Amino acid sequence: MRTHVLANGVRLIADPTDGHQTLALSVVAGRGARSEDEARSGWSHLLEHMVFKGAGERSARDIVEVIEAAGGQINAATGYERTSYQVRALAGGLALGLEVTADLVLRPTMAEDDLAKEKKVVAQEIAEAADTPDDFVFELAQAAAFEGQPLGRPVLGTSSSLEAAAPRSLEAWRATLYAPDRLVISAAGAVDEDELLRQAERLFGEGPASPPADTPSAGRFEGRRAAEKRALEQAHLVLFLPGLGVLDPDYFAFRLLAEMLGGGMASRLFQEARERLGLAYAIDAFAESYQDIGLLGIYAGCAGKDAPRLAKVAAAEILKLAHDGVEAAELARAKAQLKGSLFMARESLSVRAEQAASQILVFGRILPPEEIAAAIDRVESADIARTAARLLQPGRSAPAVLGPARALGAAEAFHQALFA
Repeated sequence: MRTHVLANGVRLIADPTDGHQTLALSVVAGRGARSEDEARSGWSHLLEHMVFKGAGERSARDIVEVIEAAGGQINAATGYERTSYQVRALAGGLALGLEVTADLVLRPTMAEDDLAKEKKVVAQEIAEAADTPDDFVFELAQAAAFEGQPLGRPVLGTSSSLEAAAPRSLEAWRATLYAPDRLVISAAGAVDEDELLRQAERLFGEGPASPPADTPSAGRFEGRRAAEKRALEQAHLVLFLPGLGVLDPDYFAFRLLAEMLGGGMASRLFQEARERLGLAYAIDAFAESYQDIGLLGIYAGCAGKDAPRLAKVAAAEILKLAHDGVEAAELARAKAQLKGSLFMARESLSVRAEQAASQILVFGRILPPEEIAAAIDRVESADIARTAARLLQPGRSAPAVLGPARALGAAEAFHQALFA
């Protein structure tokens, strides 16, 4: 795996791998919804939609047909800190993939009538999320955790913030979001490094270098509680505590803590809340990390009457990790699971391309798998206890509950169980 930098700041990653008849190409911008102010909330996601309506000399239909006619697939995704355009192609499809993604990122048409139609499409996407309880409860919790900040607003934006977007203003946003120094082109699989460099220079290298990108303001975990009554058969809970960013020295201890808490069927929450007490069919914990801040999260779906008790059980398991520590066997199992999930994912060419781009954007270099494994193996039981205590020390939580009235007290029950 080798990296290159074009004269205008666009970075390239070539990851040729033997034995593949396909390739994965990702063009990733190191900016997303976190870079938006409130007036432009959702514009990054709207822009991702709009570039597919026409780019370069191709219409919306041409963009997908030319990729699919060559046996490939094309997709895109917008997150808080990154926007990614992905192509899967047969061997020999690198040039076409780069041509299409270069048009999408650098030369979208931005027709006014297309924008009007796409606003309606995104409005339906917003409505769909609101109608999906296990999606909407995450929006409630995210807003409670990061109130008044870009991280607290939905990536999709709102109908009112999208309405203000016009072709000219959205084009200006594109130029900011996809400036050369924010772009990483990553290709894995049946890739020829010389061809990648030659084609990228031709298609992405003409634009001038951009001024250094502004760094988004530091995230602050505000810690509010959210509860919304809705006529549902099941209550949905998302329980957030402040977490650690990817650059934090305790990052891997944080990941392992989440794994032990609720990462699999042998985890504490699964065994206690589901297997022993029968309080929930679905329950898991996860670590969500941004560059400078993160979230320890628990999701559960349960009967409304069981929600407050389930929230207390979740809090009790977190406190045990902070106060009682972990046995060597449990820590070893969590390490094996974390390494397994990370390295199994790398067998997907798309994941390899995306991971490499993300590492360049965050660390400025590719992290060898052996380095990641060694960092995981260095974590000790005392590191887990210290990290758990760090998550609790601010005395703030951001639980959200969506469901019948008798479930709504779970948000306060979680907080009180942790901090009363």
